[in-house]
Amino acid sequence: MPRLFTGLEIPAELGVRLSMLRGGLFGATWIDPENYHITLRFVGDIDDRTAEEVASELGRIRRRAFEVSLEEIDSFGGRQPHSVVAKVGAKNGIMELQAEHERVMQRLGLEPEPRRFTPHVTIARTKGASNRAVADWLAIRGGLFGAQFKAARFVLFSSRSSRGGGPYVIEESYPLAA
Repeated sequence: MPRLFTGLEIPAELGVRLSMLRGGLFGATWIDPENYHITLRFVGDIDDRTAEEVASELGRIRRRAFEVSLEEIDSFGGRQPHSVVAKVGAKNGIMELQAEHERVMQRLGLEPEPRRFTPHVTIARTKGASNRAVADWLAIRGGLFGAQFKAARFVLFSSRSSRGGGPYVIEESYPLAA
């Protein structure tokens, strides 16, 4: 039974830039740069037939390519941060694509995503780090980031259940119109 999600890949040169932030946070589990991505819709563990339906329906999506901007290094989790992330500017292109992915999954009978979509790239998992350590790390390395790339396609990823994320495999890719 595959575990699937849709997302945007991060260009290699941007992955290198994000990876330069690694280190200096005791207890953090750093994500490997080849596994950086922006999740659009988590699909979950599904049977092979449903996976084929998901892949087919995603192929019907027709959207234009759009700019994605990574704007800030921050954390998720409030008083007990669980992740260090690069936050994505919530522009129309990414929000509309994600909403369409959500509609596709619901038409196929999958449960609605319960969380509000907040586009981001996870850099590290921080469940082993204290909130003070995360705050100190962000004081030095966090804040404005400023990077852009053009999303020319979205992909259907598969993963195995693991701690820390990855490795992720691209099962299908879907071009966005120029």
